[in-house]
Amino acid sequence: MNELSQETSPYLLQHANNPVHWKAWNDNALRSATTQNKLLIISVGYSACHWCHVMEHETFENEEAAAVMNTHFVNIKVDREERPDVDAVYMKAVQLMTQRGGWPMNVVALPDGRPVWGGTYFRKDDWMQTLEHLAAMWQKEPERMVDYAEKLHAGLQALNILPNENPENAFPPQSKLETLLGNWSKSFDWEFGGYQKAPKFMLPNNFRFLMRYGFQTENPDLLDFVNLTLTKMAIGGIFDTVGGGFSRYSVDFKWHVPHFEKMLYDNGQLVSLYADAYKLTGNPLYSETIEKTLAFVNRELSGSDGNFYSALDADSKNADGKSKEGAFYVWTKSELERLIGEDFALFSKVFNIDDFGHWEHGNYVLIQKNTVAELSEIHKIPLSELESKKKNWENILFLEREKRSRPGLDDKTLTSWNAIMLKGFVDAYKAIGEKSYLETALKTAEFIQTKCWSTQGNLWHSYKDGKSSINGYLEDYAFTIDAFIALYEVTLETKFLSQAKQLCDYCFDHFYDAEQGFFLFTSNLDTALVASHYEMEDNVIPASNSVMCENLYRLSIYFGNQHYATKCENMLAHIVPVIDYPSAFSNWLNVFLNFSDKQRELAICSESALADVPEINSRYLPHVTIAGTSVPSNLPFMENRFSPGRNLYYICRNQSCQLPETDLESLLKNL
Repeated sequence: MNELSQETSPYLLQHANNPVHWKAWNDNALRSATTQNKLLIISVGYSACHWCHVMEHETFENEEAAAVMNTHFVNIKVDREERPDVDAVYMKAVQLMTQRGGWPMNVVALPDGRPVWGGTYFRKDDWMQTLEHLAAMWQKEPERMVDYAEKLHAGLQALNILPNENPENAFPPQSKLETLLGNWSKSFDWEFGGYQKAPKFMLPNNFRFLMRYGFQTENPDLLDFVNLTLTKMAIGGIFDTVGGGFSRYSVDFKWHVPHFEKMLYDNGQLVSLYADAYKLTGNPLYSETIEKTLAFVNRELSGSDGNFYSALDADSKNADGKSKEGAFYVWTKSELERLIGEDFALFSKVFNIDDFGHWEHGNYVLIQKNTVAELSEIHKIPLSELESKKKNWENILFLEREKRSRPGLDDKTLTSWNAIMLKGFVDAYKAIGEKSYLETALKTAEFIQTKCWSTQGNLWHSYKDGKSSINGYLEDYAFTIDAFIALYEVTLETKFLSQAKQLCDYCFDHFYDAEQGFFLFTSNLDTALVASHYEMEDNVIPASNSVMCENLYRLSIYFGNQHYATKCENMLAHIVPVIDYPSAFSNWLNVFLNFSDKQRELAICSESALADVPEINSRYLPHVTIAGTSVPSNLPFMENRFSPGRNLYYICRNQSCQLPETDLESLLKNL
């Protein structure tokens, strides 16, 4: 065994028996490279990563490759989910060197950590040949490598922050959005939704913004595009119609064949997205997708402490006992004929057991071309009958699938991802009204409060086997604040806002860079990496800075805090003018929409406030910040508004309020 046997990360433990003398990322490992004057190999991946497993099997389990690595290098394995800071810095270096990125990510660095070479997946012979060349160069021409490292390091530093083209902080006009949408829409796929490229990632924050912008500008084409995308994803192979939950991305244009790993962060965000879409459209497909996804999360990703686990692997053992991507999820035609029986002809039309639904080697990934309502019309079958049959078929397949070898579980708990999933349960409760969803969210909030929040005020990033570890990153604070604000919106308990504010103030103390006007990803209490990192671009997960910007906006309203409001506006004034690729800044644009003339705040001051809130929350009101109380309140936004025995609903803009409404239905019409 190597040193990884002492770790708790499932990904690191997978490599504990490699002949490579792996070390974890820590001060001792880095110090040993300096002491021995050896180059570093920094290899980054995660447990659900298919190609990470391939490279491990081909290369890191190979004695010959391990000998080269052990002789000339200090070898460090990194779980990118545990150390997103390390991953982000070295991924930037790889992208500078190769113009591409991905995992596994493999970097060779000087003993002081500055990168000199890198890439993603390598075949064994190519890997060994390159390492031997680099080791020889370090012995014979170290100055050449140092010179390159210095130039690359300068490039990394230059990438730290977007240039400020608006030094006077003049707030950009909302018309900027129309210009951005004109270019953005050229990439829309109007046949299958999403974008005209493969692989297809779901990018929930993109469609959250597009839905809201389409709604607020009364743009039916944009709303149609969002609904097309959400429908095609929900009936596509990327969604596990048998067991619930979304895979990470689709390898093709039609959302058919997923890269089969299931990540907690995807499913949390997608539940929130489909909850918004259900509130707007009432589409039963969306509520079904929410319910199936949360059933999957409760069944397969839930811990006993109110926590959620990170991921399910893409790979599992097939009938021959060999590890194979997607083996748990795919079906042969003969299996389906045997299981479905006399209904197979209809089943095959619903789930396309034909050329459209075939994946490879006689295996099918279940996909629908049409919704159940459309299929009911096409095949002249009553909708209720077809829905019943489909549900029965899925139950038959679920029970059969449970007999198979299961995908591996990454059972570490990450604070940021748990907060995202908590928010998903809250948003599902708002949309559907299922009380168990709120109960789950409250239990997860208690887990974060008791297991992930230290008495010194900092959040921990990771939790495993009863132990919290790794000082939290900005993402942990940003998403936890967001989740606690969401809990306030459904419970009206101001303790959640107070805790959100406490975490926000901690971020200003330990993450905020006053010179740049943004938050660093890593706390000033942690050992600095070779380059600073500000998470700016919204990817499959929104950038922690954009989430913080939204948090500052909402908390500025609740607490009447002008400092928060100014920092939020300054961040937007810096970012919005330089956006040219809106897909990578969609959460920033969502925050920017808060400054449109449609934006409102709502103060519910009524002894029946808790009874009123579910009705209000069930409506799609993305332009409304909600506050409420059933007793006199000290929350600055609510002060002196409550009057015993009266139902008062204040609609406000920029915290300037109209005379209160007294009728809930009238209020909803005005909103």
